[in-house]
Amino acid sequence: MSGHESTYTPKTGFEKWLDSRLPIVRLAHDSFVDFPTPKNLNYWYTFGGILAICLAIQIITGIVLAMHYTATVDEAFASVERIMRDVPYGWLLRYVHAVGASMFFLAVYVHMFRGLYYGSYKAPREVLWLLGCVIFLLMMATAFLGYMLPWGQMSLHGANVIIGLFGAIPLIGEGLQTWLMGGPSIGNQTLQRFFSLHYLLPFMIAGVVILHIWALHVPGNNNPTGVEVKDVEKDTVPFHPYYTVKDGFAIVLFLIIFAAFVFYAPNVLGHADNYIEANPLVTPAHIVPEWYLLPFYAILRAITFDIGPISAKLLGVIFMFGSIAVLFALPWLDTSKVKSMRYRPVAKQFFFGFVAAALLLGWCGASNPDDPIIPLGDDKRD
Repeated sequence: MSGHESTYTPKTGFEKWLDSRLPIVRLAHDSFVDFPTPKNLNYWYTFGGILAICLAIQIITGIVLAMHYTATVDEAFASVERIMRDVPYGWLLRYVHAVGASMFFLAVYVHMFRGLYYGSYKAPREVLWLLGCVIFLLMMATAFLGYMLPWGQMSLHGANVIIGLFGAIPLIGEGLQTWLMGGPSIGNQTLQRFFSLHYLLPFMIAGVVILHIWALHVPGNNNPTGVEVKDVEKDTVPFHPYYTVKDGFAIVLFLIIFAAFVFYAPNVLGHADNYIEANPLVTPAHIVPEWYLLPFYAILRAITFDIGPISAKLLGVIFMFGSIAVLFALPWLDTSKVKSMRYRPVAKQFFFGFVAAALLLGWCGASNPDDPIIPLGDDKRD
């Protein structure tokens, strides 16, 4: 919190020497030990720490998996199978990485919805919110790039659909699409650049996370009431041990759920077609992204009409990215002086309606668009 005086006191000669030259221990102490935190934070606020653990798990498992992965269309699928069967504990690493992506998005959605409900995007935390939105965009890009790497049927054809969207952009679309693929069609060059970017982006996410934490420590934490802390001595407690224990308990519970998926249902969140090697001559009956991108896929797929010179494909792209872009404008769209929706009954109703709409869009995105609710037309009769 800005204006908070450091309470760190170097004890040994080495600590004094280091503190006078690189006060990194003081920074850690002031940021994660003695940082004044509101007393009334509930368990919804523990997902920030959970997300830090998820990011660390994804980076560590990803680095090890990259040591055994081969980014060529002839060997990618086989290299994944070799990781699963021949690399010591390779199956565990891959399942932790794959399930970890779903757990990461689950935690980030809870984190974002909590921020929306308690008004954590409002002044003086606009930059904090904007950095969070940047992290979300980078996560979506990283997840999409990683979805192609196993080189299964859903990997190839899902990537083909998403890359094809860029072709709808006027003037630069075709050139951008060719640049992304590295040629006229998806091949070795596409897989290699996707692998390179998938490896790079998590470190970019980590960098933005550091800025996100920095932006949090300037105004301090929001709280469920949305009322800013007035008296630091009376209204706050040190982050350690009060919230390290609380966050630690929540992280342990989250990791138990994580482990249950890894050991008992590692494939339940994925798609069976991705265990079939990619074949450009055979298209799956139903192409879908991973569950955490289904609401955006449903928006894209729902637009089937043209508006003047704007094609349905371009409209779908505009609406899909517009649903994300509106999050960046939210701090200025909401002009209410009251932050928390605890005390905004109308806004609370709209919030829960928004949550229901997001879940409904996810269900629609997973459903087959060819299955009519009421059969019509020239169906055969007895």
